Amino acid sequence: MSPSLFENVPVGIPLSQYTIAINNTVARARELAGVWVIAELSDVRLAGGHCYMELIEKNEFGQTVAKLRANIWRTSYNQLRQKFFNATQREISNGIKALVRGSATHHSLYGLSFNIIDIDPSYTMGDMERIRREILMKLHKEGVAMFNKSLSFPIAPQKIAVISAEGAAGYGDFINHLCANSEGFVFYPCLFPCIMQGEKVSESIRRALQIIESTSHLWDCVAIVRGGGATTDLNGFDDYELAKAVATCGLPVVVGIGHERDRNVLDDIAHTSLKTPTAVAGFFIDRARTAYDKVLTLADRLRIYSTDLLRGEERRLSTIQGFIPQLALRKLDEAKSNLQSITGKLPILSDGRIGKENIRLDGVISLIGNSTLALLSKENLKLDNLSQTLKSISGNQINQSSQKINNLESLLKVLDPKNTLNRGYSITRLNGKAVKSKDSIPPGAILTTTLAEGEVRSMVIKENP
Repeated sequence: MSPSLFENVPVGIPLSQYTIAINNTVARARELAGVWVIAELSDVRLAGGHCYMELIEKNEFGQTVAKLRANIWRTSYNQLRQKFFNATQREISNGIKALVRGSATHHSLYGLSFNIIDIDPSYTMGDMERIRREILMKLHKEGVAMFNKSLSFPIAPQKIAVISAEGAAGYGDFINHLCANSEGFVFYPCLFPCIMQGEKVSESIRRALQIIESTSHLWDCVAIVRGGGATTDLNGFDDYELAKAVATCGLPVVVGIGHERDRNVLDDIAHTSLKTPTAVAGFFIDRARTAYDKVLTLADRLRIYSTDLLRGEERRLSTIQGFIPQLALRKLDEAKSNLQSITGKLPILSDGRIGKENIRLDGVISLIGNSTLALLSKENLKLDNLSQTLKSISGNQINQSSQKINNLESLLKVLDPKNTLNRGYSITRLNGKAVKSKDSIPPGAILTTTLAEGEVRSMVIKENP
């Protein structure tokens, strides 16, 4: 090759030297050391006692705009973990927004990272509280924050739709405490298994609520229960969509999520909020006990009232029984007196009534006699008129009938076949029927011909066309 080919080649340095220069630059930059940084924790994992993660920042649209690897070395991790858990009751885990203090470092093989040496739990708690406040404000603005609380709660709920994780300790505590209660109250819990930790909490519970509401006639209420623990992560419950689904649920919702110190947005919008799953079970048992005691109290009151009422009626009946003989004698005396009075007046009233009716009967008899004579005279006159009319009509009718008979007799004479035969005509018959056409006469047939004087029989030899 020609030496001229290498005259313009720049002089380079090894990558290791370049990364060392970056390391030194980062190490000397005081503004990169001991800095408090606000970020969301992602991809948190433990390895060899060290805690590795990524610090990310998202914009208002949920897009990641910055990312940096970070770590907490084993020498600091246990102390920082305990500090954070004591304050927040949460582990250092994915999705937490935190305020961490540390320094930027650069490694020739692993690149740039952030070494965390401290964490401020109050910022995380404040951020979670801010999220809750924002969710509650939005629900209040939409007018649904108090809807579930306003629902009427059953006096003694027994058919309970339970949202929890199947096999979880919290669900087991709830069922054991509820169904094995020492007072023997019967409940019918039905589990709708859900994811109760992580990013899919909201979606899972909302799907279960939809199923429950589609069969709402089967349930008295809904219970959302989840136990606590050292690894508890309740961030999934501080979700707007989940909070709205609970707030607008058509059945009263009772929540018991976490430990005594845990709190999430569902505690503020559910119908009833209790600290633990066991407390929720105790709540249902207390409702049943209260209803049972009320029934016993009402039954006792009913027994006392019935006893008092019966005693009072017995006393009243006894008093009435004492009055009955006296009242009966008094009524009998009054009836006898009325009967005697009526008996004394009856002859006088009868005589007067009979006299009036006799006079009235005489008048009716006289009136009937006069009316009968007048009516008979009128009817006789009508009968004479009808007799004359009938004679006249009968004579006319007879004359008309005689004339019709004479006319029919003349017509019969004209139509008599004898007259036709006398004029030279004859009647030919075959088998007693008059022949009208030669086509009906077969050869060899015997014909009978009727004349004016006598009959002639003949045989047909052949047909003349």
